Amino acid sequence: MKAPHDFVLPKVVTSYIDGQWRPAGTTLLPVINPATEQEICALSEADAHEVAAAVAAAQRAYKAGAWSRLPGAEKRRIFQRVVELTRQHVDELAWLESLNSGLPLRYLRARQIPRIPRNFDFFGDSLSQNTERAGLQDDAYLRFVVREPAGVAALISPWNAPLALASTKIAAALAFGNSCVVKTAETTPLAVARFMDILAEAGVPPGVVNLVNGRGHVTGDALVRHPDVRVVSFTGGTQTGRSIAAAAAPGLKRVDLELGGKSANIVTASANLDDALDGALTSIYTNNGQQCFAGSRILLQRQIADEFIGRFVERARRIVVGDPCHMATEVGPLSNAAHYARVQSFVGIAQAEGAELLTGGRRPPHLERGYYLEPTAVLARSNQSRVCQEEIFGPFASFLVYDEFEEAVAIANASEFGLVSYLWSADLQQCTHAAREIQAGVVLVNTPMILDLRFPFGGYKNSGVGREGIEGMRHFYTEEKTVTVALQRPAMERLGAGLTAA
Repeated sequence: MKAPHDFVLPKVVTSYIDGQWRPAGTTLLPVINPATEQEICALSEADAHEVAAAVAAAQRAYKAGAWSRLPGAEKRRIFQRVVELTRQHVDELAWLESLNSGLPLRYLRARQIPRIPRNFDFFGDSLSQNTERAGLQDDAYLRFVVREPAGVAALISPWNAPLALASTKIAAALAFGNSCVVKTAETTPLAVARFMDILAEAGVPPGVVNLVNGRGHVTGDALVRHPDVRVVSFTGGTQTGRSIAAAAAPGLKRVDLELGGKSANIVTASANLDDALDGALTSIYTNNGQQCFAGSRILLQRQIADEFIGRFVERARRIVVGDPCHMATEVGPLSNAAHYARVQSFVGIAQAEGAELLTGGRRPPHLERGYYLEPTAVLARSNQSRVCQEEIFGPFASFLVYDEFEEAVAIANASEFGLVSYLWSADLQQCTHAAREIQAGVVLVNTPMILDLRFPFGGYKNSGVGREGIEGMRHFYTEEKTVTVALQRPAMERLGAGLTAA
């Protein structure tokens, strides 16, 4: 692994438009290292005028066919080059992402950054495999579908996985021939900005992928409302998703919203408890607990509850919390000061509701600075409590105890969210019943979260609208055109032909 001194940290992150980095504007926002609480660089916020320039560049590139009309074989070659370059720069991208997000370097290098080449590999392969429907009707008509790019796509990624999630959207949008404008969270711009140079080096033409930076109510709002943006893909919080949908509605823009979760993690008495324990710890504490699919409500059958909680707490206390750039670190700081204060506040909320604090709930004693919180777990009194209903989005688990399996399914469904649900059980009937009855877009049985772009990912209820995955993205990023060809002269009225009445 290369050392940080081999990499360059920009003084100011600016917009990337039509293949060029723009000069800094008048509004500069600090980019903070959450491990030290120190400013590491500045971000130049794009106003509505600069956003319009980015959309105009994307629109020009789209209309000129710089990417949309490029032969599939050439697109695949560029995708393959993106894969090669990303693998060459894994260490740099992981370091930049860790520096402004607080995510552990070991996790980024092992899990998040490798998603980028996988995304481009997958969608590069899809370029040679797309087929469409055709059909005959009574030997009189041949109908077939032509699929065309939607146009300019707005792609908005969150601060908990800025580049990993942005890359999924970019790869999909480009695979289906679109141009795009990317925006990530204003607190975590570094790796996404560096990726723009990688795309250019790989051969993506100027204007096809553009980047703007800034706060949601300034840059994001201008991007979503721009009349030349046809589709908006957003991953982030549910309330922000509602605002984006409302802003997109007057323009009748298509939206794909992957939003919040409060996923139930059901552990039954028949489960392999070693596997369930590893899975529960993974699903709540990896990525510093900041993941939409976190198994934050852990539902334990009464027979195994005491043993499971005891072993969980023992393991949680041994998790290495510290500098995210150290390869031994398992949990780093939360992403930013405002979020840190919010997550911390749930310790007092839980105790006020009568929950028992099992572990954590404080800053680690050996860390004087940084947005650090010990891995935390509480035993809640009721699923109706705030710690069981609100998305905390941190290293904070809430335990609930149940008696019968049907009760666990009912608890899992008693939520405004429905993104993911986990089940640990050796009972086949329980597994199939859960697959039918749990109201979630993804049901994971005896496994932590695993993604496969061949299959849909998205949520029920307030967890979102639309699905990511090859089929959902094909429909989202394209327009369908039905072409009808008459194979013989159809029966038609001959209006105005001068025929006389009988």
